Amino acid sequence: MEQVNKVIGRELSLFEKKFSDSVKSSNPLLDRIMRFIIKRKGKQMRPMFVFLSALIAAEINDATYRAAALIELLHTATLVHDDVVDNSMIRRNFFSINALWKNKIAVLVGDYLLSKGLLLSIDNGDYKILQITSRAVKEMSEGELLQMEKARKLDIQEDIYFEIIRAKTASLLSAACAAGAYSATNNIEISDKFRLFGEKVGIAFQIKDDLFDYGQDNIGKPTGIDIKEKKMTLPLIYTLQNADKEVKRKIIYIVKNQNTDRKKVNEVIEFVKASGGIEYAAKKMKEYLADAKEILMTFPQSPARNAMEELVDYAIDRKS
Repeated sequence: MEQVNKVIGRELSLFEKKFSDSVKSSNPLLDRIMRFIIKRKGKQMRPMFVFLSALIAAEINDATYRAAALIELLHTATLVHDDVVDNSMIRRNFFSINALWKNKIAVLVGDYLLSKGLLLSIDNGDYKILQITSRAVKEMSEGELLQMEKARKLDIQEDIYFEIIRAKTASLLSAACAAGAYSATNNIEISDKFRLFGEKVGIAFQIKDDLFDYGQDNIGKPTGIDIKEKKMTLPLIYTLQNADKEVKRKIIYIVKNQNTDRKKVNEVIEFVKASGGIEYAAKKMKEYLADAKEILMTFPQSPARNAMEELVDYAIDRKS
């Protein structure tokens, strides 16, 4: 991401130091876990969206760094808690916090990260940014619970699917863009425009994840992980909506009762491919991406806007 590094590379380097400082603790165990988390952090895409949104809207300032730190703290906290909920032992090819220190400590670590984010905003009077991000956390919880409720019956319709991913996945990216813009402008109207932009990107991002399950874009063999976990993704929803009763009944039975059988999972994948579910999902992803770029293009041309477009393309064109 040449343009992104050129435009905000210095800010990202400074942010890394500020973020490390923001999670330090006088408790030896907690401080050791924080160092573990920082060494294994991801690509920091959400802070990139914060900084670029601020720069497109106006200028990066101290509040922008705090907004980026808050987003990263909340994101990391939700990942730690998610690993406990999902009983996941691996996170980004390393052992998860709960795998190394067990669930009780992992939950408390997540709570600590949340509290650090809250205090960072409150101590600096960033109340609007805190409101933006807190709403995202609320929506993420609601989206996850709605998905769990619907997964029991495998009866998710397309409108419910989009509501789930808007809340569960897109809300935090949306908040990153809105918080970044607000930190630079204190303008709710501009912040709301970036919120909608981030939401569109976040939905396209999740559909891309859906397509990974079917081995699209030369990323290798289909994984079928979502099917094994009984997750209703867009290609599968489209297939069920357009299948005859017999095929629909067979697919639902496999997902409910034979989802650990590799051969049966492959049958579902072939049903989805034959129904046009892959093409349909890819089409919807491109529509959301186009909508996001249309919003982005309403802002004046600048190196920051070009970098944001590059970042969006990277997020959607990624191979993993």
